[in-house]
Amino acid sequence: MQKFNIYDKIEYSEEKVLITPMFDDENRKEIRIVFTKNQIMKDHKTKFPITVEIVEGSIDFGVKEEVFSLVKGDIVALDGDIMHNLKANENSVVRLSLSKNDTTNRVKGVLKL
Repeated sequence: MQKFNIYDKIEYSEEKVLITPMFDDENRKEIRIVFTKNQIMKDHKTKFPITVEIVEGSIDFGVKEEVFSLVKGDIVALDGDIMHNLKANENSVVRLSLSKNDTTNRVKGVLKL
């Protein structure tokens, strides 16, 4: 059994979005993303499907030319190869579920674009 509390040791950084792998093995990849208000993840995509859950705060989730306002409790599923971006409207915590074929390093690389 593995255990992680998504609310433990949350830190907000003015300098960058913080990415913490919660589980990363051959069966599952779960990542916590912590945004300080107004931080963004620029346009990016992955060839694999993802699931995004807003655990705390609110996020503008841009998909193609549309922007969806997501709040605590909202969960969205996105197919692979779809351009998307995120902007925090307030301090926010996001849970990102990746395909087991995707990598945590790819997500970290998005912040370097």
